[in-house]
Amino acid sequence: MIQIQDIVKTFTSKGEDIHAVRGANLEIADGEIFGIIGYSGAGKSTLVRIINQLEKQSSGKVIIDGEDISQLSTKLLRKKRQKIGMIFQHFNLLWSRTVEENIEFPLEIAGISKIERKERVQKLINLVGLEGREKAYPSELSGGQKQRVGIARALANNPSILLCDEATSALDPETTDSILELLDRINRQYNITIIVITHQMEVVQKLCHRVAVMSDGKVVELGTVKEIFEHPKDDVTKRFVQTVEGKNIDVIRRELKKLYPYGQVLRLNFTGDISNEAILATVIRKTTLPVSIVNSNITHSQVGPMGVIYAHASNGSDEEYKQFVELLEKEGVKVDIL
Repeated sequence: MIQIQDIVKTFTSKGEDIHAVRGANLEIADGEIFGIIGYSGAGKSTLVRIINQLEKQSSGKVIIDGEDISQLSTKLLRKKRQKIGMIFQHFNLLWSRTVEENIEFPLEIAGISKIERKERVQKLINLVGLEGREKAYPSELSGGQKQRVGIARALANNPSILLCDEATSALDPETTDSILELLDRINRQYNITIIVITHQMEVVQKLCHRVAVMSDGKVVELGTVKEIFEHPKDDVTKRFVQTVEGKNIDVIRRELKKLYPYGQVLRLNFTGDISNEAILATVIRKTTLPVSIVNSNITHSQVGPMGVIYAHASNGSDEEYKQFVELLEKEGVKVDIL
């Protein structure tokens, strides 16, 4: 388990204090894929660098498996870091080394024998899907291939923790999906704890089990992905959730109000198992209201399909609209009347 206790990080620039992290508290379970999301300047990247002590906190503790790693000597901390892999946004590859030499590099530093290194490197190349590219240099690889090298290198010393700092931000959507699938497979296959730092809610939705939302150096919201999507509380969280739909909810509301000035427009939130059930069709059969679907967006997550459907109900009384909403909520659908 990783325990982040009352972490504060203050930088001083030109005589002015800059508070990057303000009293962060988190617990991350073994084998969990945990997301930390926030806009630029929220403090998320500083926090992840504190986890592996590349950045020292001003106060607070980072406890990994019961050990306060901020109290370790330089030698013991170096050894501890071998079990904490890190993947970077811009890959951080050695451009003068081939794919296999990049992956081999941390094993050389760890003093692993040449025979063991070669065997380990080939296994990792197979794991990340780079067979046939062993002798290629980074300049000869696509962005997705470079990140696969970065992932393989981060796994070289059999870490128990993998830190991903904006690992998909430089990639196109299709490549991002393939990298997320690889990270999910690595988590399932090796039970590695993965901490994902991102500003992309789609990454959190597709990959993570739980998520912390950061703003201005503070953790403003924490919960499972399902909880965060169904019941976002903080304004920052609500903005992130809305980005998955492609438009701000207020913009969608205005557009639909113009298109459907009469009746009611409902925003229906489906998550997990209920996304696979014909709930809307079942409820429509129980009402006399004319109901049409006017917009929808379904994506996939660790808890199954998640999505939003906008429905228009018309030619009804206030009581009929109320009953329709109650029928939906009884089936587990979260309903917002727009």
